[in-house]
Amino acid sequence: MSSEKTILKLQLPTDPQWVKNVVESNIEEILTDHAFCEQKAASNAITLIVQNPNLSDLVQEMALLVQEEMDHFKRVHDIIIARGYVLGRERKDNYVNELMQFMIKGGSRQDQLIDRLLVSAMIEARSCERFKVMSEHIGDEELSKFYYELMVSEAGHYTMFIGLARKYAGEIDVEKRWKEFLEYEAKVIQNYGKSESIHG
Repeated sequence: MSSEKTILKLQLPTDPQWVKNVVESNIEEILTDHAFCEQKAASNAITLIVQNPNLSDLVQEMALLVQEEMDHFKRVHDIIIARGYVLGRERKDNYVNELMQFMIKGGSRQDQLIDRLLVSAMIEARSCERFKVMSEHIGDEELSKFYYELMVSEAGHYTMFIGLARKYAGEIDVEKRWKEFLEYEAKVIQNYGKSESIHG
């Protein structure tokens, strides 16, 4: 995979030192946070189904995504158990909450759908980028392989969400809105990369 800036268009890459300074000394915390990221991704897909039952292609894609995200959740949980850890409590994902603040308030159902799809694409893009950095810099061989595999998966999710946004955009200029999200995310992510969480 070439650089995320070309594939995912993210404007601010994660400093690899985050892996050495934060991730490797907080593996249990990272795994717990990651497990809940997968669970929240499944919940987001279910919400999209509930809100848009008439969009059959979207419903089909989200149904598959729920299964995949919960499989990832179980795989992370299996690693947690195998290492003698216990899944910790869910914690807030401040990064995601900040992204969601940029979503259109009010507007049409279509406006809200497109923004939700683009926020979902952004979360997948940043997760993919973080997993890539972790796979390349973590000293743990099992986790390196695991995060490489998930990086590929997240890239596919990002592409799917962008594709659905374009499909259901109607008169909405998706490329313009995506560019606005990228610029906003670049400002948000400057405050992260210091804590023991996937987006932290």
